[in-house]
Amino acid sequence: MPLALLALAVGAFGIGTTEFVMMGLLPDVADDLHISIPAAGHLVSAYALGVVIGAPLLAAVTARMSRRTVLIALMALFVVGNALSAFAPGNGSLLAARFVSGLPHGAFFGVGAVVATTMVAPERKARSVSLMFLGLTVANVAGVPVATLMGQHLGWRATFLGVSVIGLVAIASLALLIPRDHTHASATGLRGELAALKSLPVWLALGTTVAGFGALFAAYSYVTPMLTDSAGFAEANVTLLLALFGVGSTAGNLLGGRLADHSLRGTLFGGLASLAVVLAFFPLLMRAEWSAAVAVTLLGMAAFVTGSPLQLMVMEKAAAAPSLASSANQAAFNLANAGGAWIGGLALAAGFGVTSPALTGAALAVLGLGVAGVAYAVDRRRETPSAGRVVTSHLPEESGALHR
Repeated sequence: MPLALLALAVGAFGIGTTEFVMMGLLPDVADDLHISIPAAGHLVSAYALGVVIGAPLLAAVTARMSRRTVLIALMALFVVGNALSAFAPGNGSLLAARFVSGLPHGAFFGVGAVVATTMVAPERKARSVSLMFLGLTVANVAGVPVATLMGQHLGWRATFLGVSVIGLVAIASLALLIPRDHTHASATGLRGELAALKSLPVWLALGTTVAGFGALFAAYSYVTPMLTDSAGFAEANVTLLLALFGVGSTAGNLLGGRLADHSLRGTLFGGLASLAVVLAFFPLLMRAEWSAAVAVTLLGMAAFVTGSPLQLMVMEKAAAAPSLASSANQAAFNLANAGGAWIGGLALAAGFGVTSPALTGAALAVLGLGVAGVAYAVDRRRETPSAGRVVTSHLPEESGALHR
């Protein structure tokens, strides 16, 4: 694997840290700005909104730029957004800064995935994407806990300054390690990138992302009350258990990348099926502390096995212009975050019990399997007649070549 993937992973580490650290800093931010916890929670939504809007928008407007330049510019915007967060005087300005911080998120992963796959042999494409995503999953294990502790002891503003420094390191790494000859602009330009989104297989792949990761967030958004109210953990131990989720997601991400290079669809189907099974057994596993710890680890592993296969599948379906579609997949991931949390909350509000969001997640994972199955059927249907047309159209040419 080329060393340049390390630069992408450093950027992903910074992005993953700033995305998830706000959950742990909400009480500190609320106290400092004299707002309620629910009002501070809008800061999480502002970031997610920035991701959803910024992913396709920035990928589209930079379609004719060198992808190396785009990655550096996106990370520069990331640094600006986090620096503005650190110096925000009030809640309104912090909301705007968090929105700005989210804008480069999806486009960075989308364009980064395209760049990663151009630097490796075809049989290592999924593995290269998983190594870039490694920065995101490691952020949950190390970046978020350390950044949270920094915020609690030095103030939440220090956390965002620290994340800005990570962004500067990522910019230097990208400039030094990303080769120029692998990062040329898309030959199709903006029109070609937009045309790629008209493809039904692309939308089916995006739908699989929404359903599959919606399954994860339906349960993970409410994992803390499950661990405390059902499994009996003390609140002080929840941070350690969430680190186990990060360990599981890191292992699943690396495993998914390796397996997907051998069988892309097989890994995707297997990951979604595993996720459905883990979530279906969540209510039983949450009855004891040891099994709850296992469940949280398995949840991260099963969910992130599908990460690089889904990203690569979207890119393959838009092979002529993959940057916009690849970035749109990151927007789909954040829609899954919001939608999954909402659906899981409906189960709780209906009074089905503290572990009921996991069962709604299992249903979403089955839905994801269904969408993936439809995508497979559509591909098979398109491949069969096209093969016949290719053979027929080439027969006269091949015959003429034989006579010559």
